[in-house]
Amino acid sequence: MIRRPIIGIVGNNYLMNEEYPVHASGQMNCAVISEVMNCIPLIIPSNPMYSSIDELMHICDGFLFTGAQPNVHPEEYGHHPTEAYGKFDRDRDRVALPLIRKCVQAGQPVFGVCRGFQEFNVAMGGTLHPEIRDIPGRDNHRMPPDGTLEEKFALRHKIDLQIGGVFERILKSNSIMVNSLHGQGILEAGPRIMIEGWAPDKTPEAINITEAKGFALAVQWHPEWNAKEDPVSRPLFEEFSKAAYRWQDDIVKI
Repeated sequence: MIRRPIIGIVGNNYLMNEEYPVHASGQMNCAVISEVMNCIPLIIPSNPMYSSIDELMHICDGFLFTGAQPNVHPEEYGHHPTEAYGKFDRDRDRVALPLIRKCVQAGQPVFGVCRGFQEFNVAMGGTLHPEIRDIPGRDNHRMPPDGTLEEKFALRHKIDLQIGGVFERILKSNSIMVNSLHGQGILEAGPRIMIEGWAPDKTPEAINITEAKGFALAVQWHPEWNAKEDPVSRPLFEEFSKAAYRWQDDIVKI
């Protein structure tokens, strides 16, 4: 019997109770992989000492690059760190960025969310701005500081999608509503980054990697929230699932 595809969730490094280090990911990420994608979630410790990129790609059929509080270190795209960048997770940088590049080259399915969206751009040679709301004419895209999870993840603004693009094809619409919980954003798009979605203030929100051999999409919002019911989130994860099943099927045939 052939197993369901395994989707690796690139984990985050945390200090629990300010003294106990853990590798973790939100339960919503596991739930959407299991309940919407019908795949097996596997949280991957973000430390390059634990496993090689090739080993991870052999074990998994696709990867989800999730959101996280720490930002991609600006040294990864030739900028200098300042206080505006906040905290960093250098181990995740050293796992996520080469993993994205190698998966794109191989055609292995990858999906980026929030920080994952930013990692896609950096991996492809782009740059980031540490605080989008500080750019003249831009809005505050950060998570509301107060309220319930429902209030923090509530739909906040629309996104205009490129007509004829991959996202319009999947979502069957060129205008959607999404949540917003990010501080950083794309400053300069990498050479292979195709921006297909923009917030009303022109902040990039949906991208794909051109000439990728497989599924390689990323979004700046958090589609894992309420993904079973949301008309935007569910189709994206279903398309990701189809790509993972195709990848697994091709590997089995070899």
